[in-house]
Amino acid sequence: MTEFDPAPEPSATERRWQQGEDTFSRVYDVAMGITSPTPAAEIADIADCSPNTAKKHLDRLVDMGIVSVNRNGRPMQYERNEGYLEWQDASRIADELTVEEIIDRVGELEEERATYEDEFEATDPTAVSVYDHDSHETIHERMVAVSEWRGIVRDIRLYELARQLAENDGHLIPA
Repeated sequence: MTEFDPAPEPSATERRWQQGEDTFSRVYDVAMGITSPTPAAEIADIADCSPNTAKKHLDRLVDMGIVSVNRNGRPMQYERNEGYLEWQDASRIADELTVEEIIDRVGELEEERATYEDEFEATDPTAVSVYDHDSHETIHERMVAVSEWRGIVRDIRLYELARQLAENDGHLIPA
């Protein structure tokens, strides 16, 4: 009788993906995780598929509006469509909350925004310099506050979009 070695440990790539996950799902997951324009070959490497397969699925995601592509450079670069993600978030909010709850939340967010505008004597968080102080602690506190302020501005935009969707049966404009 011959003795067999134990099964080899799966590689890092094999452990990265759940067993049975199809290639399109892997390419989609990678595309949603990238934060800067990325060539199809790099996406293919992370998604554990061939570059041609990744490109085919990426082009499908471009057609769906989920991913955008810069065809001018070589190699072509793909990136997630932030507008798609915002629409997806707004749709979720519209499904989960009533129009009245959305309006109330916008009111709360606008009060928070006004507090930051008063604190920094500005109406736009991008106009604030966080480095105007010598203290590292003060700089850090200002960085956190400006980051939170930017998040509030984004949330107001999302909730306003969600309100439009909720008021118009999932459409941005009345049918």
